[in-house]
Amino acid sequence: MGGATSPMSNGKDVDGPIPYARQWIDDDDVAAVAAVLRGDYLTTGPVVDAFESRLAQQVQAPYGVAFSSGTAALHGAYAAAGIGPGDEVIVPANTFAATANAALYLGAKPVFADVELDTGNLNGNRLESCISRRTKAIVAVHFAGLPASMETIHQVAARWGLIVIEDGAHALGAEYRGKPVGALSPLTCFSFHPVKHIATGEGGMVVTADQELARRLRRFRSHGITRLRDELGSDDGGWYYEMQELGYNYRLTDIQAALGMSQLAKLDRFLRRRRELAARYDEALADLKGQIRLPGRRADCLSAWHLYVIGLRDDGDGFRRKQLFDHLRARGILVNVHYLPVYRHPYYQRLGYRAGSLSRGGAALSPGPFAAPLLWPDRWAAGAGDRCPAGRDRKDLPLSWSAALREGGANWR
Repeated sequence: MGGATSPMSNGKDVDGPIPYARQWIDDDDVAAVAAVLRGDYLTTGPVVDAFESRLAQQVQAPYGVAFSSGTAALHGAYAAAGIGPGDEVIVPANTFAATANAALYLGAKPVFADVELDTGNLNGNRLESCISRRTKAIVAVHFAGLPASMETIHQVAARWGLIVIEDGAHALGAEYRGKPVGALSPLTCFSFHPVKHIATGEGGMVVTADQELARRLRRFRSHGITRLRDELGSDDGGWYYEMQELGYNYRLTDIQAALGMSQLAKLDRFLRRRRELAARYDEALADLKGQIRLPGRRADCLSAWHLYVIGLRDDGDGFRRKQLFDHLRARGILVNVHYLPVYRHPYYQRLGYRAGSLSRGGAALSPGPFAAPLLWPDRWAAGAGDRCPAGRDRKDLPLSWSAALREGGANWR
């Protein structure tokens, strides 16, 4: 799942509004990229190989295949799973458009399924009402970094002979029952967009335990071409290669992979900081539980906290959400809304999707909860520098945000 771009952070205080997320770039990140620029490879080369291996190891998957974006990774995963014209793919209504679009790219039909009100993840108890004889796959999105109910999803998939694909764009570093996201299903996709846990600029990866799926992914991202001797129809020498299927130029560069490798070394610190801030939000917003819905939790999951989202109770027409959104933005706190349900976008409306045809099971989460600023440079979090635009110390952003919520008063409560 994607997100808006965000300005670079270099560890120095920056005046201006507070975005809901931004990348954190250190001197060692810059040095890693500079080393590639001084080397022999700029496009796909040995640093991509190393990045694939290192990230796959991080999530306990045997194979990783890097792509030029998280969306390209989804496209590749769906193609590797054999999804094509006439197939149906079950996706949650509460997701970024790319999760559904990747099915359309292959001539398949996205079927939007209901989600849990408190987590925004697929409601496993309603999945079977979405299945038809054309269903090929279930795509589980780990919304905001909290893993979906994978046991239930896998049970449904096994009963119907479906493949499970995970959209883990929010969930690098998350765990389900002690296992990392990436080690749970045949195909899992990650994103390295700047608002995600680690950044490569644009970039993504699919991890898998299946060697054949990994081979399909590598062909798909490189024009459908292979040079592997055991895959070739004939062998006319070391130069020989074959285009065996229609593929795309979805390759990651060594420049991006160098940044990704350097960022990956800091992942544990980034995750720790996100979890600390989430705990502070819990504390700062505890007395507002009557007016807002705090992020859902699951005892068997460890969230990666890509987003900290709140919902407004009993806001069917979205009026109070708009009032609060405008208020916080005016205070320099750039919350965002995740997401407008995909079926409500004009393009999907032209395809014939309507709220009533959302799934064969009922109504989904209405558009969408707020995302609060979550990951902020450590110097600000430690109290260095100026005061934030909301007029509160940057050393405690959760308190700044909760104070701004209270200042909204009757306009939204």
